[in-house]
Amino acid sequence: MSGIRGGMSGLSGLKAVVTGGASGIGLATSRMLAEQGATVAVIDLDPFGVPEPLIALQADLRDDASVCAAVEAAAGQLGGLDILVNNAGIGAVGTVEDNPDEEWHRVLDVNVLGTVRTTRAALPYLRRSSHAAVVNTCSIAATAGLPQRALYSAGKGAVLSLTLAMAADHVREGIRVNCVNPGTADTPWVTRLLDAADDPEAERAALDARQPLGRLVTADEVAAAVVYLASPAAGSVTGIALAVDGGMQGLRLRPAAGA
Repeated sequence: MSGIRGGMSGLSGLKAVVTGGASGIGLATSRMLAEQGATVAVIDLDPFGVPEPLIALQADLRDDASVCAAVEAAAGQLGGLDILVNNAGIGAVGTVEDNPDEEWHRVLDVNVLGTVRTTRAALPYLRRSSHAAVVNTCSIAATAGLPQRALYSAGKGAVLSLTLAMAADHVREGIRVNCVNPGTADTPWVTRLLDAADDPEAERAALDARQPLGRLVTADEVAAAVVYLASPAAGSVTGIALAVDGGMQGLRLRPAAGA
C-alpha cells in the first residue's frame, strides 16, 4: 500500500465528502483521503465515533431535507467541496421472488436515490471547484450475475448506468464522474453475512475461491482506487467503472490442478 499511496498526490487543500464513511470501505476511503491531505467530512446515519480529523455529520439518505442539510453543513465547515464519494449503501440477499416490494423500495431508496440526492445537493458546490470529482461505489454485482443478489444487483446496475449518465451530463462543467466496482470485500456487512451462514468457514472459503486472487478484496484496496479517481492525478478519467475484484470480472481460469 505504501507504494500506491506514495504515487498519489495533490489532495492538499481539497475538500471531500464521503457518505457511509463511518465504517468499511467508506471509513477506509475517508482516512486515505485525509492522509493524502484532503479535509474530509463523513455523512452517515450513525457517524459518531469516527476518528479525527474526520468531520462527522449525520443524515438519512432516504430523506432529501436531511441530505441537503448535511451537504450544506459539510460545505460550510470545509469551505467548499471538491470531491464527493457516494459510498453509502445497504445489502440485500435473495432471488427476485424472495424480497417483498417494501424491501425493494427500501434498498433502492438508499443505494440509488441516496446517490441521486447527495449528488444533487453537492452539484452547486462542485461547480465552483477547479478539481471537481464524484466517485460512486458500485459493485461487481452490476456486471456479473451473482446468486442470491437480485435486488442488490439491480440497484448496483442502476448506479453503474447513473455514473455514465452523470459523467456525460457534467463533463462540460468540469465535473468528473466515475465509479469503482469492488468484488466481495472484507467489510462488516460481509462479516455479518458469514456469521449468519450455516457454515461460516465454508461460506468464506467459497467467497474467497470465486475471486481469481483467491481472497476477499480489502477495504483499503478499494479505497486506493476511489482516492485515485477522486484526485487530480486522474484528471483525464471520467465515465469509467474501475474493477477492484481480484480478477473476477475479466479472468476465466481453468480449474486448479487436482480440483
